[in-house]
Amino acid sequence: MLRSVRRLTQRRGRDVAGKFLAEGRQAVREALAVGTLVEEVIVDDPERHADLLEGIDVPVWRATEHQMRALSDTVTPQGIVAVCRQLEYGWADLAGARLVVICAQVRDPGNAGTVIRCADAFGADGVILTTGSVEIYNPKTVRSTVGSLFHLPILTGVPLTEAVDRVKAMGMKVLAADGDGAPLDLKAAAGELSGPVAWIMGNEAWGLPEEDRRLADEVVAVPMWGGAESLNLSSAAAVCLYATASAQRR
Repeated sequence: MLRSVRRLTQRRGRDVAGKFLAEGRQAVREALAVGTLVEEVIVDDPERHADLLEGIDVPVWRATEHQMRALSDTVTPQGIVAVCRQLEYGWADLAGARLVVICAQVRDPGNAGTVIRCADAFGADGVILTTGSVEIYNPKTVRSTVGSLFHLPILTGVPLTEAVDRVKAMGMKVLAADGDGAPLDLKAAAGELSGPVAWIMGNEAWGLPEEDRRLADEVVAVPMWGGAESLNLSSAAAVCLYATASAQRR
């Protein structure tokens, strides 16, 4: 059994099986809350995780500490892993969306996971990972979402041009986050963030190429008044999402 589970630590194994691993107490708790997503749970000490395991209707297997380490890419595993079926979402799941994040070739798993977590925190209706972005079921991505992976629709492998065309057809204004754009605070003050908005967030290393910027209705920058040269991707996403969500709730 553990041999087949161990295959899910590699992308090929995940693709073939249509499954992935959710590691850690928070991720397992959120996966179990979905209802029919989790197929089995592996733990090193059932008593330590008794609160999570009580009343669940899936097989629970016990593994040694050594075996648990083989399922984890962390230095100090939390001793609990859930085997989950991969989530399936389509454009219909974004019908009526008012706030969406489009990650354009975001390749760092930690950044992608944190953007998903920010989107969840600020009430976004979905996230789109374009072609060339990190695999959503990469263990580091899953862990970085801290359970938010299970809270909102996430579309993957979508070409950026298709993503933009789709959200525009849904009546959304498309804003590209970039340091050379119009100030975010002025946009918010003018009421320009109160309608449905889709944010394009670029790659960590090279940002948004000019051809991608041209796909947006407007380029917007997070104003900075201190000495920092720039914000990292997830920090910029958090600010843009907070400003937009705040404007939409007024």
